[in-house]
Amino acid sequence: MRIVVSIGGSVLAPDRSAERVGAHADTIDGLVAEGHDVAAVVGGGSVARRYIETARQLGATEYDLDAVGIDATRLNARLLATALDAPADTDPVESHEAARAAVRRGETAVMGGTVPGHTTDAVSALLAETLSADLLVYATSVDGVYSTDPDEDDAAVRHDHLTPGELVDVIASIETAAGSQAPVDLLAAKVIERSGLRAVVLDGTDPSRVTDAVAGDVDGTDVVPDD
Repeated sequence: MRIVVSIGGSVLAPDRSAERVGAHADTIDGLVAEGHDVAAVVGGGSVARRYIETARQLGATEYDLDAVGIDATRLNARLLATALDAPADTDPVESHEAARAAVRRGETAVMGGTVPGHTTDAVSALLAETLSADLLVYATSVDGVYSTDPDEDDAAVRHDHLTPGELVDVIASIETAAGSQAPVDLLAAKVIERSGLRAVVLDGTDPSRVTDAVAGDVDGTDVVPDD
């Protein structure tokens, strides 16, 4: 299989723990050892948020704030790439075209952000589209996609199965609710829909759940195209 793993920055390195980063690297190495082609995209997490807040106080534009966040994602991506045993450049890949070339060379491409305006959720979906991936796994800090934001609504119900179109509808409804946050952003959901990608959203704080999902044991939300 060709797999893209999207790892939230707060999942990979909330405290810059070498043990935690190493555990995620071991998961990717294990998938590569099983014969899968793997690419990874890493988010910025709390590190990005702290830098962005400081830059905002200094008067940075929204464009520049995005650029600061991208720099933070690439620091996290470098940590993950450094920990891999699988062939990978420790310099994070900065474009989808470069990532595709790396995968074709038999390497594990590791990316952070790319351009202002695109979250790493969207970067991951676009990478899966570019690679014609068989599976896109979002390793987040929540255990799936809910009917509403579970942090805001105690009655929120987890969706175990969705079509890409249903994912777009759910994410759109969550994002329009004041103060609510979806586990995957709307642009990413729309890319998943247009490309008919299979995606899984799961709690990645335990990296073994990623391995289980690839093996077909999904503890989260499984987004499966209609066809």
